[in-house]
Amino acid sequence: MLISPTVLVLLGSLGLDYLLGDPWTWYHPVQAMGALINGGKRIILHAGSRPWQQRLGGGILTIGLGLGSYGYAWALIAVASGIHVWLGTALHIVLLASCLGGRSLRRAAEEVLQPLEQGDLEVARHQLSRYVGRDTDSLNTVEICRALVETVAENTPDGATAPLFFALLGGAPLAFAYKAVSTLDSMVGYRRDPYTYLGTLPARTEDVLTWIPARLTVLSLALMQPNPIAFWRACRRDALADPSPNSGWSEAAFAHTLGIQLGGLNHYQGIPTLKPLLGTPGRPLDPVVVRDSLHLLRRVLLIWVGAGVGIRLGFELWG
Repeated sequence: MLISPTVLVLLGSLGLDYLLGDPWTWYHPVQAMGALINGGKRIILHAGSRPWQQRLGGGILTIGLGLGSYGYAWALIAVASGIHVWLGTALHIVLLASCLGGRSLRRAAEEVLQPLEQGDLEVARHQLSRYVGRDTDSLNTVEICRALVETVAENTPDGATAPLFFALLGGAPLAFAYKAVSTLDSMVGYRRDPYTYLGTLPARTEDVLTWIPARLTVLSLALMQPNPIAFWRACRRDALADPSPNSGWSEAAFAHTLGIQLGGLNHYQGIPTLKPLLGTPGRPLDPVVVRDSLHLLRRVLLIWVGAGVGIRLGFELWG
């Protein structure tokens, strides 16, 4: 081949995600993951109510889903490659693109921004409630925009950089396994009933897997700054105040890059929760900032794919 298969897969998956994203009218692998997770959690919740039983069930579900997803993707690519190398490469591209969430995040943000810019707060709140866990019934325009930027920033590692990180290590199958664990965490990784114990292992596993990509995401943004070291220190200072081991890093990096402040008071099922403040107040939180956060996500994706292509070509030329 005139171009490295790995390079072709990286570029092709990025292009496919940008053009199509996740067309939910088609079969999508995450739908299958969701169905398996729903079935698994029902079995675990009915099998035993003791904390150790649910923790064990959550661990088995995490390992089984991760290994099963890896094996599924590997087998599909192997069979397709056995038919023709280009078919295998094409399937590799499709599977990796299904792990990326750039287009999906843009679509979700636009579904909220359109009614918001038309002055229809009720519709904007309803649309936002589909994507965030906080209560949205009484949010104003600033709070809606803050929620959108926080969602984009929080999902940049697990929806963009982490899949690419694992793809560079082990191709689409490893990225697919990560996506499965991340999806499981998003469905059961809550510290509330009925997932208090069931979600323990999925949440911790996802935290461990995302730890390096989250910090590399901050490093990617630091390299865009006039003073990368000062930027890193500011992000680290803010992130350490956040209870999440990963999302605080990416949210702090977005806040400092965009010149805004994130965090503050949220309500979850009527319970007020004060989140640590990230970044420094500067620009107003408005739809322009939300779109700037989406542009920033695209820049991060381009940096990562460009770095991946460069590393791969370097190995092939001098390795």
